[in-house]
Amino acid sequence: MTTEATKRNEDLDVYPKGGEIRNLTGRVALVTGSTSGIGLGIARKLAEQGARVVLNGFGPADAIAREQNAIFEAFGVPAAYSAADMSKPEAIAGMIAEIVDREGRLDIVVNNAGVQHVAPINAFPPEKWDLILAINLTAAFHTIRLSLPSMYANGFGRIVNIASAHGLVASPFKSAYVAAKHGLLGLTKTVALEGAEKNVTCNAICPGYVFTPLVEAQIDDQARAHNISREAVIRDVLLAQQPNKRFATVEEIGELTAFLCGPNAASITGAALPVDGGWTAH
Repeated sequence: MTTEATKRNEDLDVYPKGGEIRNLTGRVALVTGSTSGIGLGIARKLAEQGARVVLNGFGPADAIAREQNAIFEAFGVPAAYSAADMSKPEAIAGMIAEIVDREGRLDIVVNNAGVQHVAPINAFPPEKWDLILAINLTAAFHTIRLSLPSMYANGFGRIVNIASAHGLVASPFKSAYVAAKHGLLGLTKTVALEGAEKNVTCNAICPGYVFTPLVEAQIDDQARAHNISREAVIRDVLLAQQPNKRFATVEEIGELTAFLCGPNAASITGAALPVDGGWTAH
């Protein structure tokens, strides 16, 4: 999908915003699940560091176009968009091929797309299990395998998998999500080993609860369901496992992702980095 921002930036200089060289100037980055929330925050931080970004996800076309244009106006780099359904391997393949064909390279992949369903395992719908594994784990396999040829050819690659505290510990009623996120950490380590001599790193970020519009809606729903205050929901329900009793922010996840993709993180690979307020330190 071509937007006005993309059209008017096809010949954008690789040293944007007055000519300064930023950490990711000239890099091309794909962030899946990035039309809102954590993914959009990551895309904005990568763009802030000079990367040409590709957004992916669902949402109203006008809202997505606004975000694309906002990225260009704020950071001087183009933001393309792909509507590829991350549950479909053929759609992922088409997206990667289009990016490499258009940009000539793909340097950074952030696997952020994810879905959730909560139910006891004996009542867990098999179709929900299949969907969660497809989007939260299998999609990352496909984006990685298809982007590595470009990374290997160019002698540079940064892969960041947005896992979860649930990639390190479990909670009841989240069997598919916990299984997928644990699997994502195993995939991260394997890719890190395979890419170690090719200047391709692969790391995972493991957030606890991050404050997003989706989480904010959950707070109101939980408050009504339990007839308790928003403050009680935040402290005693959502953040019960986070010792610092505060949400991580989208900006914190974006900053860490941008650092892992930059030149000063070249020796960090195969790591699972918690951003969970001490949750997994228990």
